Amino acid sequence: MSDVLIRRAEVRDLPALLNLYNHYIVHTPVTFDLVPRTLAERAEWFAPFAATGPYQCFVADRGGDAIGYACSGRFKEKAAYATTIETSIYLAPEACGRGLGKRLYDTLFEALRGVDIHMAFAGVTLPNPASLALHRAMGFHQIGTYPEIGRKFGQFWDVALLIRTIE
Repeated sequence: MSDVLIRRAEVRDLPALLNLYNHYIVHTPVTFDLVPRTLAERAEWFAPFAATGPYQCFVADRGGDAIGYACSGRFKEKAAYATTIETSIYLAPEACGRGLGKRLYDTLFEALRGVDIHMAFAGVTLPNPASLALHRAMGFHQIGTYPEIGRKFGQFWDVALLIRTIE
C-alpha cells in the first residue's frame, strides 16, 4: 500500500483508533476486552505516548484516516520491568496482509533505538497465524503459551507469549 504514510499517532486519530479497536473487541478474540471502549477510555490509553521514550504510537495513515497502529506500552508496574515494553498492533481488516504491520513495527522499533529498553513482549491470542508470522518476521520468538487463559464468545482461548530484544 504505497499510498499509506506511517506517522506518529495524534489526538485527532483517536476516533479512528477507537473504531478500529472496538471492531476487534466485538468481532474477534484477539483482544480480551469484552465491552467496546469509549472515546474517554481511549484518550486515557493514549495519554502516556510521547515522541521520545519507551511509550510511542504510530499509525498507518491513508488519506488522513488511521487504518492501523503499532504501539509500545508499559509491560508491568514493578520498577524492575522498566526496561521491558509490551507491543500492540492492530490493522483495519481490509489493510491486513499488505505489509503495513511490518512497516508499522519497523517504524516503532527504529524510534525505540537508543531508548533504555532491553526487551519487547507481545501476546497473541491463538489461533492467529498471520499475527504469529508478523511477530516472527520482526524478530520475536515464542517463549510459551498461556493455555485457556481467557474466555470470550463462550470459549477459552490460548495466548502465545513472544519476546524480542531491542537493540
